[in-house]
Amino acid sequence: MSAAGGRGGGCPRLRPAPGSLAAAAAALCLVAAASVCTAGAAPMSREEKQRLGNQVLEMFDHAYGNYMEHAYPADELMPLTCRGRVRGQEPSRGDVDDALGKFSLTLIDSLDTLVVLNKTKEFEDAVRKVLRDVNLDNDVVVSVFETNIRVLGGLLGGHSLAIMLREKGEHMQWYSDELLQMAKQLGYKLLPAFNTTSGLPYPRINLKFGIRKPEARTGTETDTCTACAGTLILEFAALSRFTGATIFEEYARKALDFLWEKRQRSSNLVGVTINIHTGDWVRKDSGVGAGIDSYYEYLLKAYVLLGDDSFLERFNTHYDAIMRYISQPPLLLDVHIHKPMLNARTWMDALLAFFPGLQVLKGDIRPAIETHEMLYQVIKKHNFLPEAFTTDFRVHWAQHPLRPEFAESTYFLYKATGDPYYLEVGKTLIENLNKYARVPCGFAAMKDVRTGSHEDRMDSFFLAEMFKYLYLLFAEKEDIIFDIEDYIFTTEAHLLPLWLSTTNRSASRKNGTSEYTELDDSNFDWTCPNAQLLFPNDPLYAQSIREPLKNVVDKSCPRGIIRVEESFRSGAKPPLRARDFMATNPEHLEILKKMGVSLIHLKDGRVQLVQHAIQAASSVDAEDGLRFMQEMIELSSQQQKEQQLPPRAVQIVSHPFFGRVVLTAGPAQFGLDLSKHKETRGFVASSKPYNGCSELTNPEAVMGKIALIQRGQCMFAEKARNIQNAGAIGGIVIDDNEGSSSDTAPLFQMAGDGKDTDDITIPMLFLFSKEGSIILDALREYEEVEVLLSDKARDRDPELESEEQPAPENEAQNQSAEPLAAVPQTVGLGDGDPAGESPAPSPPEPSSPADTHHATRVGPSEQTSRPTETPETAPLDQECPDATDGDRGPREEQPETEVDGSGSSGWATKATPIDSILADWNEDIEAFEMMEKDEL
Repeated sequence: MSAAGGRGGGCPRLRPAPGSLAAAAAALCLVAAASVCTAGAAPMSREEKQRLGNQVLEMFDHAYGNYMEHAYPADELMPLTCRGRVRGQEPSRGDVDDALGKFSLTLIDSLDTLVVLNKTKEFEDAVRKVLRDVNLDNDVVVSVFETNIRVLGGLLGGHSLAIMLREKGEHMQWYSDELLQMAKQLGYKLLPAFNTTSGLPYPRINLKFGIRKPEARTGTETDTCTACAGTLILEFAALSRFTGATIFEEYARKALDFLWEKRQRSSNLVGVTINIHTGDWVRKDSGVGAGIDSYYEYLLKAYVLLGDDSFLERFNTHYDAIMRYISQPPLLLDVHIHKPMLNARTWMDALLAFFPGLQVLKGDIRPAIETHEMLYQVIKKHNFLPEAFTTDFRVHWAQHPLRPEFAESTYFLYKATGDPYYLEVGKTLIENLNKYARVPCGFAAMKDVRTGSHEDRMDSFFLAEMFKYLYLLFAEKEDIIFDIEDYIFTTEAHLLPLWLSTTNRSASRKNGTSEYTELDDSNFDWTCPNAQLLFPNDPLYAQSIREPLKNVVDKSCPRGIIRVEESFRSGAKPPLRARDFMATNPEHLEILKKMGVSLIHLKDGRVQLVQHAIQAASSVDAEDGLRFMQEMIELSSQQQKEQQLPPRAVQIVSHPFFGRVVLTAGPAQFGLDLSKHKETRGFVASSKPYNGCSELTNPEAVMGKIALIQRGQCMFAEKARNIQNAGAIGGIVIDDNEGSSSDTAPLFQMAGDGKDTDDITIPMLFLFSKEGSIILDALREYEEVEVLLSDKARDRDPELESEEQPAPENEAQNQSAEPLAAVPQTVGLGDGDPAGESPAPSPPEPSSPADTHHATRVGPSEQTSRPTETPETAPLDQECPDATDGDRGPREEQPETEVDGSGSSGWATKATPIDSILADWNEDIEAFEMMEKDEL
């Protein structure tokens, strides 16, 4: 977000001629701060503002200094282990790693922050390091979106301030536009991504080999997010304006034009993901958060920077739809683009925190104040903004990767209102960062805002944005060595000069095929806010908007952190958290009894928790018991909805099976992800001890093989570490519950042990007893059994199969191969945690402590598995979550072995007639298409 152009209470509400510098300035007129300062909060003294500004500088030095000392030239710092994160040398984090391109990401992303913070010497040194060390020709697949906003934007922001310093005559006198040349080189490397019929870019590209070449390992994607394709125009247009090469701006404009044409015409909304070849919407929910956010931001800012009226008209059309359908003050809830009166989900993600700042830029201050205040109340409850939270302000996704969007909106609201209340908000952000996120080697992301646990992660945007906005919030004009109003901020807070609006302009192309209908003229009136309109002679205007929202979120502090601190100070033990609960821990069971919670063992091995508040030792204990049950329900619900992984396959490929026996296997939430990596193939060997709970006594037997381990007596992660240390290349955990089978039991998935499991790098799968006995029987009969661990069964090897002797006729008749059914899943840690062994049905709401006659029940919950670290944004009302596999479209069904009761010929299989399989597939596809139509 950006504050650019002059401020004043008398901004004219006229739209100047496109392309003029006045167009850029007038679009961003902000309210005069001094004349409308509200009396809701006591003014902050200049000394206090200076102290907080200096504190921000010290915090930046702590983060940046540790990156340079412990991580550079790696892309990012791992602040818990004090080392650099290098792509390929650390366990994959999935799409999150697509931002890493082995190009010293954090250094490039921090360049213009150094200048804003008046660290010109460090800036000059950093530029020299970039020119000397950074290579943009690496054989690595990166996100086009992230590389554009972080690296291309960082280089252009660095160039913008380098030439500013050079013109002042004090610094950078040696600089000859080298950063711009690097930006141009990177721009040309990104251009092949636009080689689609629609003009929308591929989501990923190989920096060295581009798209579609065999060496590129990318170019097969079909979908991209709206923000990914619509957040290019500022950087690409600036590159064209700086260099005179118009091709970059033309490609970015074409992508924006296509998205505009594909908007849903009746609602004027866009979906989250779109097919880059056909233009069909893949995900049809719409909001202002993840997947769409910066598309709206760049439409308004493209008008500011480029002076093209069509971008403003598009933004106003979308904004009218947002305020009509998505805005439900103070909430911003996703809706369906075809049925915009229907909410698509009951939770909000943290990325929407940028929207109040965009509304300030738009001039719509009242809803900006409302949403910002709601978000601040959530932060006061949890210390940070959770990655997602529900409409009743409970945690939905507990992570917080130190996102800067809320600080961004706080800065713009302060600039627009001058209300010292927002200085106090910024002070709170500084205190929370230092108290909860600061570690010896930098600042660590929060893995769970409820518990205060950390993640070994410090993203580059933390230095690019957070410190920039916080410093500007407290800085006086004379504290900044240049006029910040002469620049516009990109979505990554990189600075681009407004004078680009009149430089190397390509022909302005209005979209002649589009009609702007049903527009409220007030949208245009609000383009340049007027102090008389925003604050009608009322110095308490902002406070009057905030006041009704003070109690919208429960004011109680997050007990998981605050109460723990108080307990330790008083010498008492902190209350038991659901995440820490172990059903085999006698002390935990005693605490449950004190809280009025009973543990019931069911016949099938599951456990169930029931609370009777009347049986609690005290009212305080009853309250703790209620909180414990609520946490258990929340964790159970979270894992059911967000953490389900698809089934995996164990395929026996050695003689005499040759790939015909495929066993349904449960996945693990740790170790090598078989859906993103090549399958693991190897011979199996039993570990000793068989439970794998201590150092193996037969490491020579499992070295280079896939170890077989029995479930029980310790955590799954502990078993994995022990066999990995012995040299195993994978592991199969076999259920010790005799007779259990995937035919009758929900699919089981293994969770971690509540600790960091990044050290586990081998694949781990789980087999029920019946499927596991097939491998054990084969091992006893044939001594050498080779298996394939994969995300789905592979085709049989014809060369190996040709060596096979013909099977007896009666054996062939007992063989079968059926597709894997979509089954519910269970998450568990191991037999050390019986509560993590069984499915978690949707429990009823817990009773209040005062309700002495009503019992609260929660099903056997897998409460100890970790929260999802790369949260997805699929709508909660999706009726058939297994019908598609991510964004790859309908997933092939996976074969499974059906074992007969005797077990003697349990690995024998036969082929189901192809006509039957095709008929089932067609029926599933028709049902999915019908469901999709019904949803729309």
